[in-house]
Amino acid sequence: MSSDTLSPDAATQGALPDRLARAITLGGPIPLSQFMAAANAHYYATRDPLGATGDFVTAPEISQMFGELIGLALADSWDRAGRPDAAYVELGPGRGTLAADALRAMAKAQAMPPAHFVETSPVLRAAQAARLPGATWHDDLATLPDDVALLVVANEFFDALPIAQLVKGGDGWHERLVACQDTLFLPIAGKRVPDEIIPPSLADAPAGAIIETAPAAVTLIRALARRLVAQGGVAIIVDYGYEGPAIGDTLQAVRGHAAANPFDAPGEQDLTAHVDFATLKAAAEAEGATTWGPVDQGDLLLALGIDARAASLARRAPDRGDELAAARQRLVAPDQMGRLFKAVAIAAPGWPVPAGFA
Repeated sequence: MSSDTLSPDAATQGALPDRLARAITLGGPIPLSQFMAAANAHYYATRDPLGATGDFVTAPEISQMFGELIGLALADSWDRAGRPDAAYVELGPGRGTLAADALRAMAKAQAMPPAHFVETSPVLRAAQAARLPGATWHDDLATLPDDVALLVVANEFFDALPIAQLVKGGDGWHERLVACQDTLFLPIAGKRVPDEIIPPSLADAPAGAIIETAPAAVTLIRALARRLVAQGGVAIIVDYGYEGPAIGDTLQAVRGHAAANPFDAPGEQDLTAHVDFATLKAAAEAEGATTWGPVDQGDLLLALGIDARAASLARRAPDRGDELAAARQRLVAPDQMGRLFKAVAIAAPGWPVPAGFA
């Protein structure tokens, strides 16, 4: 099978399920990571997935408070680091909502860095340009400015990067592949992998157990950490996940605000997996960066002053009091987003501990 048969660029052309089915028929089952990469490349390139008419809602779309507080945390780190020349960088900025709120709050703190967005979707780039026409867009980290400190935010970005899975069989661990019958896609066990690559704490897992790895996320976080170490700066990463290593299948699909089968209709639903924050931190530290967290999203926002901000907004617009209270609850309550979502911070050596992570 050609290496570009399922490339992200090609995945935006034609009927993706048919193309995937044809590629699998000709070349055999493909790694789950390849299936997920092709599906998400097509999905994000062809739609705005956010909001009531989309498939899901993210924290910045729930309330301006989220972006404002993240922006103020970045501005505070920049201030305590000596106010170096800096750029605001967002990975996967959605509609630009978080960036608009963060940069507005940062400006009030005398931090006015130019905005740089790492985004490949033409649909979302258009939405971002409508909010922040002065931004600069990048396909990846390679073209980001290399002569200033970087103030980075990534909210619900790493969960959409492709994962690999290993499944325990009766004779050992196997890579999980995706096969196809007509246009019905299903996971199967592939070739056995060496026992040496399995974390010792998970080696005795029962048959059927699944381990997830995220090579794309590790590659990206290492590249980002190298930038921070070389240039200075800080990154705040917010997502849902856990501290591994751990057993479990976290691959999931969302369509129309409801759970769906992740192997149905590739390219027409959002595929995500829980983020292993321990792996991200270890990858960043391997490049010489300093890390903190993870902390629960609710604890982070409370430490950053969400209650004071909600009260301030309610005083200015009393008719929004109930709306603001509901948004605050959704963002911080342990039974809503407050505990499931977590944050880690990564910074250049010598940069201060970001607010909320002490």
